[in-house]
Amino acid sequence: MALVNQHWPEDLHPIRGVMSMSHLLVDAAGAVLLDTGFPGDAGRIRHAMGKLGLGPRDLRAIVLTHGHIDHAGNAAWAKEWSGAPIYAHPLEQAHLDGVFPYEGLARVTGVLEAAGRKVMGYQRVPIDVPIADGDELPLWGGLKVVHLPGHTVGHCGFYSARHDLLFSGDLWVRFMMRTQASPRIFSDRPAQVPASLRKARAMGARWVVPGHYDVANATRLRARFEEMCAEWDRRTSAPAV
Repeated sequence: MALVNQHWPEDLHPIRGVMSMSHLLVDAAGAVLLDTGFPGDAGRIRHAMGKLGLGPRDLRAIVLTHGHIDHAGNAAWAKEWSGAPIYAHPLEQAHLDGVFPYEGLARVTGVLEAAGRKVMGYQRVPIDVPIADGDELPLWGGLKVVHLPGHTVGHCGFYSARHDLLFSGDLWVRFMMRTQASPRIFSDRPAQVPASLRKARAMGARWVVPGHYDVANATRLRARFEEMCAEWDRRTSAPAV
């Protein structure tokens, strides 16, 4: 498999948004947009597609890891612009509608999202194709849905067997020079994060690509994911003092 951009599949194109990363997955059948960024990132998506000689009719699907505003903020626009259907776990509809009942520390996220929706003119959008754990999507040579709850209740990753690559969404992030699992303040169900980390790690994918990172180097990201999981294991297995 040919590689470009520092250990990166040549048909995977990252789009750096204001707050998160979206990805264009391109093959002979067209393009798939994995996450849509924060409201206002639409121009970045159009620009990235234009550089590849692609237009709205080339977009086959809009696939969401979850419904937080920094990942689904342009979903309504992308659907209207391209006519492409939105794929997401049905439990994410409450997030897309802005009505998810945040609890505990995560109420801060709810307040921030509400402000973002108001200021940025966020538009609600329905899920067209509900997905579930184990589903095989006929996109980008095949994407397997991997339900990884915790960050949100319907949070999903997507595994490409062709590339041996797992898109892990916000299960973990590489942000501000720090690698960490989904923080409690941004998580619907923090108690579910450890099991989802173990599930993702057990897949043994060659590459693991999160929704927030600094450098587009899949090999380095994979190593940092493994280091984070190993450290997590050490902390959780250490005897109480």
